[in-house]
Amino acid sequence: MTSKSKLLRMDNILIVVEDLEAAKAFFTVLGMELEGEATVEGPLVGSLIGLKDVRATLVMMRSPDGNVGIELDKFHTPDPIRFGPVDAPVNTLGYRRVMFAVNDIDELVARLRAHGDELIGEMQYGDTNRLAYIRGPEGIIVGLSEQLKQ
Repeated sequence: MTSKSKLLRMDNILIVVEDLEAAKAFFTVLGMELEGEATVEGPLVGSLIGLKDVRATLVMMRSPDGNVGIELDKFHTPDPIRFGPVDAPVNTLGYRRVMFAVNDIDELVARLRAHGDELIGEMQYGDTNRLAYIRGPEGIIVGLSEQLKQ
């Protein structure tokens, strides 16, 4: 039996945050664009996500090419639950980071550090890529990858 449905693309990644403005500023400094912001609530939202009495503010950020979306959610009700430390290491189970391709890793790392974000580490992978991991607000980790000229 052949299925006619197929996966088309990844639309977005959800990150639940306490400080929505700090997270929005981080992704803006990173180079993402604000696509929209809305507050959602009510039984339809609750039945979709499996929570009661939901009220949340959602911010959608999109990469300049339009291919990657980051949805930032701040739950007003019910209260969000923190699972583990904010500065959990990269080997903590679960989703740990999202990776972005960039054209000037040095400039972007400098810009993020000037914004107050932490450089976890950086390396060059052979003669093909330079990589850096950055920790932003609330422990959000992003990876940066710059393809080297061949």
